[in-house]
Amino acid sequence: MTADEGDLLTDCSLELAGKDIDGLAHARSVLPLGTQLELAFVDSEDLAARMRTARAIMRSGFVPVPVISARRVQSEGMLWQYLAELRAAGAGERVVVVGGDPPEPGGPYADAASVIASGALERHGVREVSVAGHPEGHPAVADAVLWQAIAAKTAALQQRGLRAGVITQFGFDATRVLAWLADLRARGLAVPVRVGVPGPATVRTLLAGAAKCDVGVTAPVAERYGFSLDDRTGTAAPDRFIRALAAGYDRRLHGEVKLHFTTFSGVAATAEWISQFRHG
Repeated sequence: MTADEGDLLTDCSLELAGKDIDGLAHARSVLPLGTQLELAFVDSEDLAARMRTARAIMRSGFVPVPVISARRVQSEGMLWQYLAELRAAGAGERVVVVGGDPPEPGGPYADAASVIASGALERHGVREVSVAGHPEGHPAVADAVLWQAIAAKTAALQQRGLRAGVITQFGFDATRVLAWLADLRARGLAVPVRVGVPGPATVRTLLAGAAKCDVGVTAPVAERYGFSLDDRTGTAAPDRFIRALAAGYDRRLHGEVKLHFTTFSGVAATAEWISQFRHG
Protein backbone atom coordinates (compact mmCIF):
# COMPACT_ATOMS: atom_id res chain seq x y z
CA MET A 1 0.00 0.00 0.00
CA THR A 2 1.36 3.43 -0.95
CA ALA A 3 1.38 6.50 1.27
CA ASP A 4 -1.50 8.02 -0.72
CA GLU A 5 -3.62 4.91 -0.24
CA GLY A 6 -2.83 5.02 3.46
CA ASP A 7 -3.93 8.66 3.64
CA LEU A 8 -7.32 7.78 2.16
CA LEU A 9 -7.75 4.78 4.48
CA THR A 10 -6.83 6.71 7.62
CA ASP A 11 -10.02 7.31 9.58
CA CYS A 12 -12.15 5.35 7.11
CA SER A 13 -15.71 4.51 8.12
CA LEU A 14 -18.04 1.55 7.58
CA GLU A 15 -21.78 1.00 7.57
CA LEU A 16 -23.45 -1.35 10.04
CA ALA A 17 -26.92 -2.87 10.03
CA GLY A 18 -28.47 -4.03 13.30
CA LYS A 19 -28.53 -7.64 12.10
CA ASP A 20 -24.73 -7.49 11.78
CA ILE A 21 -23.95 -6.71 15.44
CA ASP A 22 -22.22 -10.07 15.92
CA GLY A 23 -19.50 -8.91 13.52
CA LEU A 24 -18.40 -6.17 15.88
CA ALA A 25 -16.20 -8.51 17.92
CA HIS A 26 -13.98 -9.36 14.96
CA ALA A 27 -14.07 -5.79 13.65
CA ARG A 28 -12.73 -4.64 17.02
CA SER A 29 -9.73 -6.93 16.63
CA VAL A 30 -8.65 -5.47 13.27
CA LEU A 31 -9.91 -1.87 13.15
CA PRO A 32 -8.61 1.08 15.19
CA LEU A 33 -10.79 1.94 18.16
CA GLY A 34 -12.73 5.10 17.43
CA THR A 35 -13.55 4.05 13.86
CA GLN A 36 -16.87 5.51 12.78
CA LEU A 37 -19.65 3.01 12.05
CA GLU A 38 -22.68 4.34 10.18
CA LEU A 39 -25.83 3.00 11.82
CA ALA A 40 -28.49 2.09 9.25
CA PHE A 41 -32.08 3.36 9.44
CA VAL A 42 -34.38 0.68 8.03
CA ASP A 43 -38.12 0.08 8.31
CA SER A 44 -37.65 -3.39 9.81
CA GLU A 45 -36.11 -1.93 12.99
CA ASP A 46 -37.84 0.11 15.68
CA LEU A 47 -36.32 2.68 18.03
CA ALA A 48 -35.31 0.06 20.60
CA ALA A 49 -33.46 -1.98 17.97
CA ARG A 50 -31.62 1.06 16.66
CA MET A 51 -30.56 2.04 20.16
CA ARG A 52 -29.33 -1.51 20.90
CA THR A 53 -27.11 -1.26 17.83
CA ALA A 54 -25.84 2.20 18.82
CA ARG A 55 -24.92 0.99 22.30
CA ALA A 56 -23.26 -2.15 20.93
CA ILE A 57 -21.10 0.02 18.68
CA MET A 58 -20.05 2.14 21.64
CA ARG A 59 -19.29 -0.90 23.83
CA SER A 60 -17.01 -2.17 21.07
CA GLY A 61 -14.97 1.02 21.19
CA PHE A 62 -16.31 2.45 17.94
CA VAL A 63 -18.21 5.67 17.23
CA PRO A 64 -21.83 5.32 16.07
CA VAL A 65 -22.97 7.66 13.29
CA PRO A 66 -26.74 7.19 13.04
CA VAL A 67 -28.49 7.66 9.70
CA ILE A 68 -31.74 9.61 9.64
CA SER A 69 -33.76 8.65 6.58
CA ALA A 70 -36.16 11.58 6.15
CA ARG A 71 -38.96 9.85 4.26
CA ARG A 72 -38.92 6.95 6.73
CA VAL A 73 -39.53 9.23 9.73
CA GLN A 74 -43.24 8.90 10.47
CA SER A 75 -43.70 11.91 12.75
CA GLU A 76 -41.95 14.82 14.38
CA GLY A 77 -42.22 12.94 17.68
CA MET A 78 -40.43 9.94 16.21
CA LEU A 79 -37.49 12.10 15.11
CA TRP A 80 -37.27 13.97 18.41
CA GLN A 81 -37.44 10.78 20.48
CA TYR A 82 -34.69 9.13 18.44
CA LEU A 83 -32.43 12.18 18.73
CA ALA A 84 -33.16 12.50 22.45
CA GLU A 85 -32.28 8.85 23.12
CA LEU A 86 -29.13 9.10 21.05
CA ARG A 87 -28.07 12.16 23.03
CA ALA A 88 -28.78 10.45 26.34
CA ALA A 89 -26.64 7.50 25.27
CA GLY A 90 -23.79 9.76 24.10
CA ALA A 91 -24.29 8.56 20.53
CA GLY A 92 -25.81 11.57 18.80
CA GLU A 93 -23.07 14.11 18.07
CA ARG A 94 -22.59 12.91 14.47
CA VAL A 95 -25.41 11.90 12.13
CA VAL A 96 -26.05 11.33 8.44
CA VAL A 97 -29.24 12.81 6.99
CA VAL A 98 -30.56 11.43 3.70
CA GLY A 99 -33.84 11.56 1.83
CA GLY A 100 -34.20 7.78 1.81
CA ASP A 101 -35.48 5.25 -0.70
CA PRO A 102 -39.29 5.53 -0.30
CA PRO A 103 -40.79 7.56 -3.17
CA GLU A 104 -43.28 9.20 -0.81
CA PRO A 105 -42.64 10.48 2.73
CA GLY A 106 -44.16 8.50 5.57
CA GLY A 107 -44.40 11.62 7.71
CA PRO A 108 -43.65 15.35 7.71
CA TYR A 109 -40.15 15.20 6.18
CA ALA A 110 -40.00 15.04 2.40
CA ASP A 111 -36.21 15.20 2.16
CA ALA A 112 -33.00 15.76 4.06
CA ALA A 113 -33.37 19.53 3.74
CA SER A 114 -36.64 19.46 5.69
CA VAL A 115 -35.01 17.56 8.57
CA ILE A 116 -32.19 20.11 8.67
CA ALA A 117 -34.65 23.02 8.54
CA SER A 118 -36.69 21.60 11.44
CA GLY A 119 -34.05 22.64 13.98
CA ALA A 120 -34.32 19.27 15.71
CA LEU A 121 -30.69 18.33 15.10
CA GLU A 122 -28.98 21.18 16.94
CA ARG A 123 -31.62 21.17 19.67
CA HIS A 124 -30.62 17.60 20.53
CA GLY A 125 -26.88 18.18 20.64
CA VAL A 126 -25.93 17.12 17.11
CA ARG A 127 -22.71 18.83 16.07
CA GLU A 128 -21.77 17.24 12.74
CA VAL A 129 -24.07 16.26 9.85
CA SER A 130 -23.21 14.53 6.59
CA VAL A 131 -25.46 14.61 3.55
CA ALA A 132 -25.46 12.49 0.41
CA GLY A 133 -23.38 13.04 -2.71
CA HIS A 134 -23.88 11.29 -6.06
CA PRO A 135 -20.75 11.09 -8.26
CA GLU A 136 -22.67 8.78 -10.62
CA GLY A 137 -25.60 11.18 -10.83
CA HIS A 138 -29.19 10.13 -10.20
CA PRO A 139 -31.53 8.70 -12.86
CA ALA A 140 -34.51 10.69 -11.56
CA VAL A 141 -32.78 13.98 -10.73
CA ALA A 142 -30.90 16.33 -13.05
CA ASP A 143 -27.27 17.05 -12.20
CA ALA A 144 -28.02 20.76 -11.83
CA VAL A 145 -30.64 19.97 -9.19
CA LEU A 146 -28.25 17.65 -7.33
CA TRP A 147 -25.57 20.34 -7.21
CA GLN A 148 -28.07 22.95 -6.06
CA ALA A 149 -29.32 20.63 -3.31
CA ILE A 150 -25.91 19.76 -1.92
CA ALA A 151 -24.89 23.42 -1.86
CA ALA A 152 -28.12 24.42 -0.13
CA LYS A 153 -27.91 21.67 2.50
CA THR A 154 -24.30 22.29 3.42
CA ALA A 155 -24.97 26.05 3.63
CA ALA A 156 -28.04 25.47 5.83
CA LEU A 157 -26.01 23.28 8.18
CA GLN A 158 -23.24 25.83 8.48
CA GLN A 159 -25.75 28.62 9.12
CA ARG A 160 -27.12 26.56 12.02
CA GLY A 161 -23.66 26.16 13.52
CA LEU A 162 -23.32 22.52 12.47
CA ARG A 163 -20.25 21.01 10.82
CA ALA A 164 -21.19 19.80 7.35
CA GLY A 165 -19.79 16.84 5.44
CA VAL A 166 -20.67 14.65 2.47
CA ILE A 167 -20.83 10.87 2.12
CA THR A 168 -21.12 9.74 -1.49
CA GLN A 169 -23.05 6.85 -2.93
CA PHE A 170 -20.70 3.93 -3.63
CA GLY A 171 -19.49 3.42 -7.17
CA PHE A 172 -16.98 1.51 -9.27
CA ASP A 173 -15.43 4.27 -11.41
CA ALA A 174 -12.57 6.09 -9.66
CA THR A 175 -12.11 8.47 -12.59
CA ARG A 176 -15.68 9.65 -12.29
CA VAL A 177 -15.35 10.11 -8.53
CA LEU A 178 -12.22 12.23 -8.94
CA ALA A 179 -13.94 14.40 -11.57
CA TRP A 180 -16.93 14.87 -9.24
CA LEU A 181 -14.65 15.86 -6.35
CA ALA A 182 -12.86 18.40 -8.53
CA ASP A 183 -16.22 19.81 -9.63
CA LEU A 184 -17.39 19.99 -6.00
CA ARG A 185 -14.34 22.05 -5.02
CA ALA A 186 -14.60 24.24 -8.13
CA ARG A 187 -18.11 25.15 -6.96
CA GLY A 188 -16.68 26.44 -3.70
CA LEU A 189 -17.78 23.53 -1.50
CA ALA A 190 -14.86 22.87 0.84
CA VAL A 191 -16.58 20.37 3.16
CA PRO A 192 -14.88 17.04 3.96
CA VAL A 193 -16.00 14.11 1.81
CA ARG A 194 -16.18 10.40 2.48
CA VAL A 195 -16.14 8.51 -0.81
CA GLY A 196 -18.40 5.48 -0.90
CA VAL A 197 -16.52 2.24 -1.57
CA PRO A 198 -18.09 -1.19 -2.17
CA GLY A 199 -16.72 -3.65 0.35
CA PRO A 200 -15.58 -7.09 -0.86
CA ALA A 201 -18.47 -9.26 -2.04
CA THR A 202 -19.60 -11.64 -4.73
CA VAL A 203 -20.09 -10.07 -8.13
CA ARG A 204 -23.75 -11.02 -7.99
CA THR A 205 -24.16 -9.14 -4.69
CA LEU A 206 -22.30 -6.09 -5.97
CA LEU A 207 -24.45 -5.85 -9.08
CA ALA A 208 -27.64 -6.33 -7.09
CA GLY A 209 -26.58 -3.52 -4.77
CA ALA A 210 -25.71 -1.32 -7.74
CA ALA A 211 -29.13 -1.91 -9.29
CA LYS A 212 -30.90 -1.12 -6.01
CA CYS A 213 -28.96 2.13 -5.60
CA ASP A 214 -29.16 3.16 -9.28
CA VAL A 215 -25.39 2.89 -9.75
CA GLY A 216 -24.48 2.24 -13.37
CA VAL A 217 -21.88 -0.42 -14.23
CA THR A 218 -20.59 -0.65 -17.79
CA ALA A 219 -18.37 -3.49 -19.00
CA PRO A 220 -15.21 -1.30 -19.19
CA VAL A 221 -15.80 0.10 -15.67
CA ALA A 222 -16.36 -3.40 -14.30
CA GLU A 223 -13.17 -4.64 -15.95
CA ARG A 224 -11.12 -1.79 -14.47
CA TYR A 225 -12.66 -2.49 -11.06
CA GLY A 226 -11.79 -6.19 -11.29
CA PHE A 227 -14.74 -8.28 -12.50
CA SER A 228 -16.65 -9.19 -15.65
CA LEU A 229 -20.34 -8.61 -16.29
CA ASP A 230 -20.35 -11.97 -18.05
CA ASP A 231 -19.28 -13.91 -14.96
CA ARG A 232 -21.23 -13.25 -11.78
CA THR A 233 -20.01 -16.28 -9.86
CA GLY A 234 -16.76 -14.79 -8.61
CA THR A 235 -15.89 -12.17 -6.01
CA ALA A 236 -14.45 -8.68 -6.26
CA ALA A 237 -12.76 -6.30 -3.84
CA PRO A 238 -12.05 -2.55 -4.13
CA ASP A 239 -8.24 -2.72 -4.21
CA ARG A 240 -7.96 -1.49 -7.83
CA PHE A 241 -10.56 1.21 -7.18
CA ILE A 242 -8.69 2.52 -4.12
CA ARG A 243 -5.33 2.45 -5.93
CA ALA A 244 -6.80 4.35 -8.89
CA LEU A 245 -8.39 6.87 -6.54
CA ALA A 246 -5.10 7.35 -4.68
CA ALA A 247 -3.11 7.66 -7.90
CA GLY A 248 -5.30 10.50 -9.14
CA TYR A 249 -5.90 12.19 -5.80
CA ASP A 250 -4.51 15.68 -5.29
CA ARG A 251 -5.48 17.35 -2.01
CA ARG A 252 -5.18 20.81 -3.58
CA LEU A 253 -7.69 19.83 -6.27
CA HIS A 254 -9.91 17.36 -4.43
CA GLY A 255 -9.85 18.63 -0.84
CA GLU A 256 -10.23 16.53 2.30
CA VAL A 257 -11.22 12.97 1.33
CA LYS A 258 -11.65 9.74 3.31
CA LEU A 259 -13.30 6.41 2.45
CA HIS A 260 -16.64 4.97 3.56
CA PHE A 261 -17.24 1.24 3.02
CA THR A 262 -20.57 -0.33 2.15
CA THR A 263 -20.42 -3.70 3.94
CA PHE A 264 -22.07 -6.03 1.46
CA SER A 265 -20.45 -9.06 3.10
CA GLY A 266 -20.89 -7.81 6.66
CA VAL A 267 -18.80 -5.60 8.90
CA ALA A 268 -16.43 -8.40 10.01
CA ALA A 269 -15.43 -9.44 6.48
CA THR A 270 -15.09 -5.84 5.34
CA ALA A 271 -13.01 -4.89 8.38
CA GLU A 272 -10.75 -7.90 7.79
CA TRP A 273 -10.24 -6.89 4.16
CA ILE A 274 -9.40 -3.30 5.13
CA SER A 275 -6.86 -4.54 7.67
CA GLN A 276 -5.19 -6.86 5.18
CA PHE A 277 -5.09 -4.16 2.48
CA ARG A 278 -3.77 -1.59 4.93
CA HIS A 279 -0.92 -3.91 5.95
CA GLY A 280 -0.01 -4.84 2.42
